[in-house]
Amino acid sequence: GGMDLQKTFDLCHCQQRVYNKKRQYTKRKIQGNTETEKRNLQYQLKMFLFQLPEVVLYHIMSYLEYKSLSRLSQVCKTIYHFANRDAVWRKIAKELINTGITRQGADVYPHIPLKDRVKVSQNWCHGICRKEVMLKWRINLLPWIQLDGDVLYLSQAADIGAYHLRPDTGKLQRSPMALFSGHLEDVCRFAVTDTHLVSGGSDGKILVHHRRNGFSMEYSGHNQEVNCLDCRGGLIVSGSRDRTARIWTLSSNCPRDTIPMNDRVWSVAISPTQSSFVTGTACCANFSPLRIWDVERCELLCCLGSEFRRGAGVLDIVYESPVQLLTCGYDTYIRSWDLRLSPRKCVMEWEEPHDSALYCIQTDGNHMIASGSSYYGVIRTWDKRQTRCLEMFQLSSAVSSPVYCLRFNTSHLYAALATALHSLDFKQGPRPRR
Repeated sequence: GGMDLQKTFDLCHCQQRVYNKKRQYTKRKIQGNTETEKRNLQYQLKMFLFQLPEVVLYHIMSYLEYKSLSRLSQVCKTIYHFANRDAVWRKIAKELINTGITRQGADVYPHIPLKDRVKVSQNWCHGICRKEVMLKWRINLLPWIQLDGDVLYLSQAADIGAYHLRPDTGKLQRSPMALFSGHLEDVCRFAVTDTHLVSGGSDGKILVHHRRNGFSMEYSGHNQEVNCLDCRGGLIVSGSRDRTARIWTLSSNCPRDTIPMNDRVWSVAISPTQSSFVTGTACCANFSPLRIWDVERCELLCCLGSEFRRGAGVLDIVYESPVQLLTCGYDTYIRSWDLRLSPRKCVMEWEEPHDSALYCIQTDGNHMIASGSSYYGVIRTWDKRQTRCLEMFQLSSAVSSPVYCLRFNTSHLYAALATALHSLDFKQGPRPRR
């Protein structure tokens, strides 16, 4: 409270007065002493800094930027151990990209020291990374990936493999630790929760797999291929080429509700509050491809945007918070929407400079967006505080392929192309040329 804060400042004031007196006394003693005595007294003078309360030291160090704080930590062991604490780096980390600190201040990766994440963030800013091909396959596919901690899920044709990521290098183990199957045709989309993996396929089926015991349940699905689905807290929403969106629950294999969309549904996303969901359509039958629906009543709450061209379908939707979301699609723009403001206009937009459709996006929950383009495996990183992209990475040069899906953590970015799974390792620099 206010009284505790006042007591802290009074204590700091008293300690500062004592510190000033000791400093004047020590300076007087230094003059005329031997060199050894002078060095000892100067060391004591420096150590007075750490007699201050930690809250004051944190406040002092909060004024330092990344390089100054790194240099300060090299002064002595005492400062090194103090400056390595996460609390010292939190303010710096929140201003940088992809450090795991969200806009609300939550820490997504508390097991990784913040100082290390801030260091890797510099590589993200300057595009310093090592490119590698993790997996290859012979035929063209439409793969999808999800990242859950140290496990990467990858769909290849009708199967979904769960691959363990090595903690030191971020590379995949050669063989999957689990395999989820059951579709008669290719898997189009899947979502991963704490307990289940839910997939939709070109056969129109929806399969719910239990991640622990391997038990699976088949849902009646759609009349045509399931283009998209999302799952949160026992709620499933799916969209299909058959121009419908359906609402399901994990407890029943029959749809709870069916909403006619009058257009092909390319993307869906459930709000973090689970009270509403967003659908993105092909924008052919109508010019309002983005719509928000009430989960309980299945009523249209609002349409987002008013200036979409015909064919400007929405291919990916990502919620950042219950009132903020990002979208991308065929019209080459990433758009940020704030549901507290007018739904007719986005609050910010970023244009793909080479006029390519954007197949997928992901955000760090704070300042960074990563997008996957439709040609030559091009990935771009964006800082939402700027209009131009930060960096561009081309993963495919000989044969053009879209980036069908991408996911990242603080050190690696994984991208699924038509014939390979690629990774960008931001912990490591590029391989030296021979």
